[in-house]
Amino acid sequence: MNTAVLVLLAALSLTVFVAGLASGARRLLGVQLGKGRALLTGSVGLASATLVSYPLRDVQPLALISLEIGVSLVVAMLFLAATEVLVPSGAVRGLVRLPRSLRRSFARTRRYGRLSRIFVRHGLGRFISGRSRRGPGAAAERAVLAPSLRLALEEAGVTFVKLGQVMSTRYDLLPPEFIDELSSLQDQASPEPWEAVEQVLHEELGAPPGEVFAEFDPRPVAAGSIAQVHRARLACGKQVAVKVQRPGAREIVVDDLDILYRFAARLEKHTDWGRSVGALALAQGFAVSIQEELDFRIEARNTLSVAAAIEAAGGDSVIRVPEVHEDLSGKRVLVTEWMAGTALHSVSQVLDERGLDRQALATAMLECLLGQIMTSGVFHADPHPGNLLLLDDGRLGMLDFGSVGRIDRSLRGTLGGMLLALHRGDPAGLSDALLALVVHPEHIDERKLERALGQFLARHFAPGIKPDREMFADLFAIVSRHGISVPPEIAAVFRALATMEGSLDRLVPGFDIVAEARSFAVTQHLRKLRPEALGRSVTEELLGLVPMLRRLPRRIERIGAAVEGGQLTVGVRLFADADDRRFLRSLVHEVLLAFLGGMIGLVGVQLLRTEGGPMLGKNFGLFELFGYNLLVISSVLVLRVLFLMIGSGQRR
Repeated sequence: MNTAVLVLLAALSLTVFVAGLASGARRLLGVQLGKGRALLTGSVGLASATLVSYPLRDVQPLALISLEIGVSLVVAMLFLAATEVLVPSGAVRGLVRLPRSLRRSFARTRRYGRLSRIFVRHGLGRFISGRSRRGPGAAAERAVLAPSLRLALEEAGVTFVKLGQVMSTRYDLLPPEFIDELSSLQDQASPEPWEAVEQVLHEELGAPPGEVFAEFDPRPVAAGSIAQVHRARLACGKQVAVKVQRPGAREIVVDDLDILYRFAARLEKHTDWGRSVGALALAQGFAVSIQEELDFRIEARNTLSVAAAIEAAGGDSVIRVPEVHEDLSGKRVLVTEWMAGTALHSVSQVLDERGLDRQALATAMLECLLGQIMTSGVFHADPHPGNLLLLDDGRLGMLDFGSVGRIDRSLRGTLGGMLLALHRGDPAGLSDALLALVVHPEHIDERKLERALGQFLARHFAPGIKPDREMFADLFAIVSRHGISVPPEIAAVFRALATMEGSLDRLVPGFDIVAEARSFAVTQHLRKLRPEALGRSVTEELLGLVPMLRRLPRRIERIGAAVEGGQLTVGVRLFADADDRRFLRSLVHEVLLAFLGGMIGLVGVQLLRTEGGPMLGKNFGLFELFGYNLLVISSVLVLRVLFLMIGSGQRR
């Protein structure tokens, strides 16, 4: 019984010692340990303690305790540092997940190979590698490459079609030849088999479509790259449009986004163009946008938001938004009111037959979009002709709110100021508004920017000149030349306006969107100057000032008392930024540790060289014990500093 107790105590002591070594090494190096690595680290340290004590077996055991613990700790730290460098934390879990990762990598490689063949087949190999022609032949080469790029994106599928549609409005990134060609991208696709669509409906609705709807037409009325639309009738008799996501669309988009991320990262790392435009940030913004389009619950909320914005702007608007049946909608199914009408891309003959006022409809549609942008801040970001309908009752309808833009109140005010500056032909006002809208470098030549904008206004807004789409290209060229980056929400505004221009051209060929936008801005500005609007604005500002005004007398009294008593001081705080303080603190910490480690090591070496003193065993004295212990402490400190400098471990 006594033997068993002794064995149990010995095992418990060894377990505590191993756990203590692992915990000490982890804390000193600042890394996280799994159970397996902790056990291995403590065991290696324990073995080293045995090796240390064996040559000094004639020395009193109590005298060697500190040295054994210290050497064990140093060896455990060395082992942990080496294994962390060679096999970082999480690598073992990665080995467990290796089969699944290999399958995904194989699928990605196969998809990447297919995309590469598509782009090479369309003659874009030199374009992808960056070996494009410069000089006089560059424009001719772009004219050849632009159609090839459009065809390649259409063949590559949903993700790349969407990418091309987004890039078609980035006048600050692409030459005009590519902008014009990518603007014609369409995401039409062949419909999915009814069996696959029925399965998605059953999973989302919780019952077969025949039980949920009184009637359901299995033939789609429209089919896009992400979803297709069917016509159905509810039990109450209402006609509805049922938008169903294609089976497998999400998986294709996820794989394509992975490839797009990698490609954008390489562009940003290896090319000046990629770094200047922030290729990785662009890819991330695009990924967020397309992932939102894959969740029809977001589209349902967007539809309700835009409908509320239109109603707030004026309930008698000729623009309609379909009602959403939220109880029947889900992540992959969206059920909305059926709006009977003709899509804008084939509306010309209908307009002539019915004798409708084209100009009035186009103006109403533009004012509706501008009202969304300038008043509510929630707007339809993709108003292409397929998303706009001429309804049977003569009004216009807006569809497909998967892509919606949002801008805050301050940006809305600045956009209004920009439109007013364009209307007045004021380069200084336009420069101020532009700098308030976008992200610009700290050092920018504002006078040079103002002169460039003055030339821009003279070129596009002189009397007798009608601004066209080249105006956007020139404006963004100026922005790019001055190192100014356009925020995504502002890019979405210009994208919506450029898309709306193409749509309104179907209603009124040659529709002057710039003149109408300037007129809208002036009208909005004059509306704010009305007595009731001024009174409301003043009231809102005063409500915001009341809390500050209530605190002001007390603060003035405190400042006056401090001045009177000679106690007024001004405090200037160095390193106010938290990152600066953290960097300085870590730098001082590492320097002090290195200095202390070096000094303690020198003292330990000096003690080892000192002769005499009490002897603890044969050829081993007290000075040597102190010297070795100090060397152990020095090793611990130096190891920590070196590991922090290498940065292989995770900070706690």
